[in-house]
Amino acid sequence: MPSLNDIRATYLNFFERNGHRVVSSSPLVPRNDPTLMFTNSGMVQFKNCFTGVEKRDYVRATTAQKCVRAGGKHNDLDNVGYTARHHTFFEMLGNFSFGDYFKEGAISFAWELLTKDFDIPKDKLLVTVYHTDDEAAALWSKIAGLPEDRIIRIATKDNFWQMGPTGPCGPCTEIFFDHGDKVWGGPPGSKDEDGDRYIEIWNNVFMQNEQFEDGSMRTLDMQSIDTGMGLERIGALLQGKHDNYDTDLMRSLIEASANVTSQDPDGPGKVHHRVIADHLRSTSFLIADGVMPSNDGRGYVLRRILRRAARHAHMLGAKDPVMHRLVPALVRQMGAAYPELVQAQALIEETLKLEETKFRTTLDRGLKLLDEELAKLPDGAELPGDAAFKLYDTYGFPLDLTQDALREQGRTVDTNGFDAAMAEQKAKARASWSGSGETSDAKIWFEIAEDKGVTEFLGYDTEAAEGQILALVQDGKTVPAATGAVQIVVNQTPFYAESGGQVGDAGIIRTETGEARVTDTRKVAGVFVHIAEVTMGEIAQGQGARLEVSHGRRSAIRANHSATHLLNEALRRTLGDHVAQKGSLNAEDRLRFDFSHAKALSAEEIAEVEAEVNAFIRQNTPVTTRIMTPDDARSLGAQALFGEKYGDEVRVVAMGELAGSGKGQDGKTYSIELCGGTHVSRTGDIGAFVALGDSASSAGVRRFEGLTGQAALDYLKGQNARLHEVAATLKTGPADVVERVHALAEERRNLANEVAQLRRELAMSGGAQGGPEAEDIGGIRFLAQVVNGVSGKDLPALIDALKDKIGSGAVLVVADTGGKAAVAAGVTEDTTAKVSAVDIVKAAAAALGGKGGGGRPDMAQAGGADPSKSAEAVSAARAVIAGAN
Repeated sequence: MPSLNDIRATYLNFFERNGHRVVSSSPLVPRNDPTLMFTNSGMVQFKNCFTGVEKRDYVRATTAQKCVRAGGKHNDLDNVGYTARHHTFFEMLGNFSFGDYFKEGAISFAWELLTKDFDIPKDKLLVTVYHTDDEAAALWSKIAGLPEDRIIRIATKDNFWQMGPTGPCGPCTEIFFDHGDKVWGGPPGSKDEDGDRYIEIWNNVFMQNEQFEDGSMRTLDMQSIDTGMGLERIGALLQGKHDNYDTDLMRSLIEASANVTSQDPDGPGKVHHRVIADHLRSTSFLIADGVMPSNDGRGYVLRRILRRAARHAHMLGAKDPVMHRLVPALVRQMGAAYPELVQAQALIEETLKLEETKFRTTLDRGLKLLDEELAKLPDGAELPGDAAFKLYDTYGFPLDLTQDALREQGRTVDTNGFDAAMAEQKAKARASWSGSGETSDAKIWFEIAEDKGVTEFLGYDTEAAEGQILALVQDGKTVPAATGAVQIVVNQTPFYAESGGQVGDAGIIRTETGEARVTDTRKVAGVFVHIAEVTMGEIAQGQGARLEVSHGRRSAIRANHSATHLLNEALRRTLGDHVAQKGSLNAEDRLRFDFSHAKALSAEEIAEVEAEVNAFIRQNTPVTTRIMTPDDARSLGAQALFGEKYGDEVRVVAMGELAGSGKGQDGKTYSIELCGGTHVSRTGDIGAFVALGDSASSAGVRRFEGLTGQAALDYLKGQNARLHEVAATLKTGPADVVERVHALAEERRNLANEVAQLRRELAMSGGAQGGPEAEDIGGIRFLAQVVNGVSGKDLPALIDALKDKIGSGAVLVVADTGGKAAVAAGVTEDTTAKVSAVDIVKAAAAALGGKGGGGRPDMAQAGGADPSKSAEAVSAARAVIAGAN
């Protein structure tokens, strides 16, 4: 019996032999279709190939595409576990032709694979075609030899596929397997077609037309093929089963569930095991593709699925979280075909455990409330909407989870009442927010969030995606279309909004009618605001848009942000555990990190920090991201970003490996931080780190600045060029520049000392006219001298020399220092009892336009603004001395 893994491989190998490129499954989050919540078919990643917008180096492709149908218009969640063929996650096998082979080729390939490679009896197969598609009917007769009664013409949209209200479309042919008359049901198109006797296993879409708004169609120039066959369905058939959950892969997951819950896989809890097995796949693959549990968008769908699984595990009697314990079983089954499961296994396990643990704390209380509310009602009565809303609002019970619980009792929920309670809560929240002191022009973003929903961020793992323009804002008001400066809101974006010290992304947004250059991205009330300038045409609300982040800029920002994490840890290890982040800036051209530290770093400390950061860059280890509670993250030693507000779950970014004991659960992780920003994949992607040094930011806070990547290399290149220029000027080699500069500095100091000494000697001698003579003022000898070209620092030496000259008394020196005046006064020790040098210098400084002055009774200095007032300064000094008598 072939396993599902064997069947998948057989399918892909068959089409590869027949000239098809085997293309890897695209992520579950569509990057090229903003109308889809999740990838729900194999053709999603090829949409632009079918429309001709995108050209690839192949015209035939085959895939095993992972798909989720659990939200939006494609939602199978309510039926999962209760039917044989509904899943939230499934694999779609497909083969595609982009203008290459058409109907004959598609039908030939399908018939050969099914009847030869899969060895399905021909007499068990029948097909449907669109009622006007005579060509397809004739080909089935010709290629497969099917009689007319096994070629059923269907006139409904079941056999006519459309991408949307307009665009590529075409008739379908579906292949069915007949399980025989022992199973109830009729052929497709009959009144009993919903039975299980005839099961659709393959759908071929002949994409041959283009439909327009007026309902008219034209034949496409490039006619293409889009097919899909559910792996689970064909697997059940080939394994002789009539239920997808009885296939080897699903059975292994069911038995794993039975093992961890100690419950019979086929006993009373059979439905619960089926739900858990299905939801294990969808939640694990969604997390592996970057979706994290949240209260909005895709993250909310993930949370709903996980909580539904948690309730079914609870009904099996599980007292502790079980989903994370099942991940290894899933990885064993599907890890070889989907290596992203292996790579993300730790993240998947931690996320599932965290979410289930959180929900289980409220599950018992929520179910108790549900029982209390039901006890108030007559048998079979529906649950009031306000009670269902209380379960949602207080205990985190999604509406569909409550409906699922009531379904088992044959009850329903008053959904209108639930919606009314939800609307009332939103109105209260809006009124509360409006009065919270926020700026009035920010109110519009709350209104957009309430009306359109918050923006979904895709930028952790992509720099390009398609979105739908939900709103355009100019001058604080929404507009239907825009040119010039505009603020753009889309439903999903790869643009990072400024947060946590990381600047917002820039890039391009393109629509069918225009192009806008995004210069910044910010977030208000959960809405990502793309600040842009329409540079071509115009853009309009409701349009599909291609969003492309500036790759070079994002790469530089990522490098700086990751380097900041390494810098934080290097500072802590170099300076001590008192280092705590007080702010940061991660821009495209530089990084800045503010941290608590009382004094400037020495050159040796800066060099040590720089060397340590570069050592971990060269280590080139992976940068990993995990999701956990803030308390769990801090217990691992994770550093929190300054000023950041954290919710129930946080992203924990870890990088660097230590040879000895260190931080983290394994004692070997270098840097662990709570961070919502974007980062490099490996530390080596940072390139290099250059420390520019530190400076004072505020009291007790230092600011460290640095460069990474190309900016660091450019800086070092510039420094090297300047070094060679200096070496050439000094007529020496670069290696000898430091020694030569030290020698020149010493030579300069010696020359400066000589010049100062000569100036003092010249001042003392009075130049060519000789020095001044002392005068007697009331018995106190006074000597004053006015000099030029003598600095203020040389005046004390002059004062001492003049005091020695007069022997007893007071002296004053006024110096013109080049536009400013310097003044000094001295009093010999035997005269300080009569007059103070401080009083003399204050009076002289005032005459020179200065203020104050200070020193000792025997020596004082001051400055002045006007050296031309030197005569007045001398007179003021005389007056002080005269007054001392």
